[in-house]
Amino acid sequence: MIDPPVTLSTLPRPPRQAVRPPVRPGAVRYPVLAVVFVCSACGLVYELELVALASYLIGDSVTQASVVLSVMVFAMGIGSLLAKRLRCRAAVGFGMLEAGLALVGGGSAMALYAAFAWLGPSQYVLVAFSLAIGVLIGAEIPLLMSLIQRAETVRSRGAGAEGSLGAPLGMPGGRRGRQGRQARQGRRRRTGRGWPLTPRARARRRARPPKDPYDAAGTVADLFAADYVGALAGGLAFPFLLLPWLGQLTGALVTGAVNALAGGGLVLWLFRHDLTPRARKLLIGANVFVLALLGTATVLADPFEQAARRAVYGDRILVAVRTDFQEVVVTGRRGSPPDLFLDGRLWAAGRDEYRYHEALVHPAMNGRHARVLILGGGDGLAAREVLRYPDVRSVTVVERDPGVVRLARTDPDLAALNGRAFRDRRVTVAYEDAFRRLRAGGGTGGGARYDVVICDLPDPTTTDGTTLYSEEFYGLAAGVLADGGRLVTHAGPAVARPGTYWTVDASLRAAGFATRPYDMDTGDGDGVGDGTGTGTGPRTPPRAGAASGSGPAKDWGFLLAAYSGRAPGLGLAADAPRPRSLSPAGLATAASRAERTRAHAPRRLPPSTLVHPRY
Repeated sequence: MIDPPVTLSTLPRPPRQAVRPPVRPGAVRYPVLAVVFVCSACGLVYELELVALASYLIGDSVTQASVVLSVMVFAMGIGSLLAKRLRCRAAVGFGMLEAGLALVGGGSAMALYAAFAWLGPSQYVLVAFSLAIGVLIGAEIPLLMSLIQRAETVRSRGAGAEGSLGAPLGMPGGRRGRQGRQARQGRRRRTGRGWPLTPRARARRRARPPKDPYDAAGTVADLFAADYVGALAGGLAFPFLLLPWLGQLTGALVTGAVNALAGGGLVLWLFRHDLTPRARKLLIGANVFVLALLGTATVLADPFEQAARRAVYGDRILVAVRTDFQEVVVTGRRGSPPDLFLDGRLWAAGRDEYRYHEALVHPAMNGRHARVLILGGGDGLAAREVLRYPDVRSVTVVERDPGVVRLARTDPDLAALNGRAFRDRRVTVAYEDAFRRLRAGGGTGGGARYDVVICDLPDPTTTDGTTLYSEEFYGLAAGVLADGGRLVTHAGPAVARPGTYWTVDASLRAAGFATRPYDMDTGDGDGVGDGTGTGTGPRTPPRAGAASGSGPAKDWGFLLAAYSGRAPGLGLAADAPRPRSLSPAGLATAASRAERTRAHAPRRLPPSTLVHPRY
């Protein structure tokens, strides 16, 4: 029996087997971009945490920011190169990378604070953490790009397989004849595709570049866009959310936990099919361990901070508060003169702070002193010395940190130390930055100007020294001085740092002042002091000696200045209250000591300006 001929039209149509892509077009890209956003925000928070904490603990924020950012950017390049070895296992590599970054970045603030408390200021710890965090951050983008491209490749292949198997050979669209034409016309009506194109539309379509199924350029653009926007979010969240609500230590730990959840969740959910059972268990275990460690550290953050404070300040901590600007710590014993620390620096030593404030205030009061302006001095100690003159009519204290003034008012020991100066009716407090206050006219309102301006400010080498010891600052101060008025400022130790001291002098002279330098010993019994000083004066880091191998500065340098063209005389007023540590002979010795340090400073020192700081 002869079988009938078989033609293509009589073959049984194979069952339609559409191979669908494993994920929808946006199911990989958008979650990955969201994780890039979160990880970038966390990475920038780590950077800002290191910069801020290093500035508080070590000082010189410009140097600390430069060290952290330069080392971190360099390490990011190393991390990008090292990520090449993980591309074959991009999923598990990214998951473990984020777990490590969460642990290192989240614990960096606590580790840096511990190193400062028990080892002293050390930039090696800062550099080590900057390097480690930078390497881990630098490896993120290459691994994420590998994951996106792999997912896009699988999707493109799946779409191609659907088109070839869903429409058998000779059967366009899987249908034939009239039924196929009707189906194609229905699709055209629904989608608007398939109708004849106009010549202009056809030319535009031919001019379009061919679509790259992998779209590497688009992937890079999306990743970097999410990365930059995430950095913006992290940069804004750090000063406005994390610091005020959680503080530095807890804020860093919470950021690390968010980092671990975002990275581990992405891999275990979206790329779980790329993980072997062993890799999945390893990744889950690592993330659970990191989260448990960060959670435990968060619970113990307050006891740790108290222990670290005791290591820095000793066991006699009376008050420790974090204001909007700085950390304020009062130490000592109730009923005795306390010590005041601002951001870890000894601001006023209760046992001999009167040496510093008498040397700062009384030489400037030699002359008319009815109206006095104190820039800084939120502890009230300079105001105490000014109020000892009965003919003083008004004292204006310009302090940027209300928390310091509040503590000086309410703490019994600190209030007793400053003689309860802020309760005096002659005292007015303005909570404002000193530079802004002077720029606005010093509060004179076009009326009477000040006879004396006392600059009780941080050391010139601190962060604020760029502004508060600049030529522009002293030029504004000259505008609020009355005729014959005087200005006095602390300028750093003349013996220990003559370059800084004489740079302040050059800045005053550049602003039009005539200066009278004098350098007070902290109490060596040579007639300048009474010989009972401790040798550890204000504006001194508490562990500076342990860190550098040399003790704190043994002198305080001051500059008395007048805007009249003649340097003011260095002496005490005839009606001055009797100071405990000053005498005319001691002031003469102080002037001679300051002049002797001029030989150790470079010749023709230029002034420090806002655009060219020299401290």
